[in-house]
Amino acid sequence: MEFRHLRYFLALAEELHFGRAAQRLAITQPPLSLNIQQLEASVGAQLFTRNSRGVQLTAAGQAFVPAARALLDQAGVAAREAREVAQGLVGSLQIGFAGTVLYRGLPQILKSFASAHPRLRLVLREMSSSDQLIDLMHERLDLGFVHTTRVPAGFSQILVSRQAFVACLPAGHALARRKRLPLVLLQGEPFAMVSRTVSPDYHERILGLCADAGFAPETRYELRHWLSVVSLVAQGLCVALVPAALAQAGLPGAVFVPLQGETPPYETHCLWKTDRDQAALGAFLGAVRGFAQPLE
Repeated sequence: MEFRHLRYFLALAEELHFGRAAQRLAITQPPLSLNIQQLEASVGAQLFTRNSRGVQLTAAGQAFVPAARALLDQAGVAAREAREVAQGLVGSLQIGFAGTVLYRGLPQILKSFASAHPRLRLVLREMSSSDQLIDLMHERLDLGFVHTTRVPAGFSQILVSRQAFVACLPAGHALARRKRLPLVLLQGEPFAMVSRTVSPDYHERILGLCADAGFAPETRYELRHWLSVVSLVAQGLCVALVPAALAQAGLPGAVFVPLQGETPPYETHCLWKTDRDQAALGAFLGAVRGFAQPLE
């Protein structure tokens, strides 16, 4: 018994007409008749009756229909799995990400990728940008979502999103109801920041914004995660400058106020080693490009 026999059998079982079944299979009637005879010989039972009124399934033929369909379905699944293994689309990807990507980009990318590649497992690791760069260089990560412009040689990148910095204030703060806030009004306030060791680029960026406004911030707290910064602000302990997407975190007690004037954007880049040849990586980068913010 061959899979060809099963396809021919199901076509005839559905059409109950040799001419229509042959046309559907893009063959002539003689090879169709021959294959049905070969199948019946292999099964050891007559599957069709043929008379002047046409073609009918026998009781054995009716019983064989669901089994034939199941066999063809299993063959299709096996073939698809073999193709996916050959193409590298079964297995896992190690993905690093900085926490703010959870509020802008990563969930949408994951959803798009999972629907197209359900058999590829994604291992997510929340890490600072600097730690991601180390693991990417040592190939402990396949790709990362970082907030840094200090990209080593031999890496490729996609700009995923660009957003503004905003002032994060306690809800009861005197400036919390402002529609836009001149940054200089935060002079003398205790600040919370992501530490220099975790994100040197954006630590320096915040210091630079304050310097442009004419003051040096009084840095009271340095933390590893942006969400921790917002949590301290929500408790009334300090103020901060944070990426605008953190407003989606929904922490009660924190208010986000746009800054007055133009400020350098907070950028998220997807980063990977240029020479890393992996089909699964290429498929995931396709999902990233589908979300990525176009350069202006």
